[in-house]
Amino acid sequence: MIRKKNNLDEMQEQKLLKIEHYGFWFVYWGLLAAILLQVTLAADVKNLFHNIAGEWLVFMFVSIYMLIACLVNGIWDRRLKPNVKTNIILSLLSSTLCGVIFFASSYYKYGKLAGAAATGIVTFAQIFVLSIGALTFCVFIYKKRVRKLETESESVSVDNEDK
Repeated sequence: MIRKKNNLDEMQEQKLLKIEHYGFWFVYWGLLAAILLQVTLAADVKNLFHNIAGEWLVFMFVSIYMLIACLVNGIWDRRLKPNVKTNIILSLLSSTLCGVIFFASSYYKYGKLAGAAATGIVTFAQIFVLSIGALTFCVFIYKKRVRKLETESESVSVDNEDK
């Protein structure tokens, strides 16, 4: 593959990376919001997946790509630490959001408060368990990968010192 010359200086390259960064996250969260809105307001539950299939596939592909790319490169997050406290907080946030959305969706569609509350609580519990499990697994993989990268880095630096 023939690569063309980069016409940007270092400052322009950094600015472009920042623009692309914000653009990616704007689209990512916008896509999630669109999916959640469609799920909440869907009148026809039978055809719901057909209505959101395209958005859902793109969102899942990007999510899985980002997860794998970050774990392979030993990157967790700029601000959050990979620990149990963070996992619990993020699981509570995601499960609360999903519980509220499913509560609202159920109440909007069926008008039964008790059924909607049960739907919200069950969804909250399921999402909490799944997300805490997934985050704990990812933290395990992340820490294992970081140890491997550090070991490889140390062996390369020792080899360079010997030369």
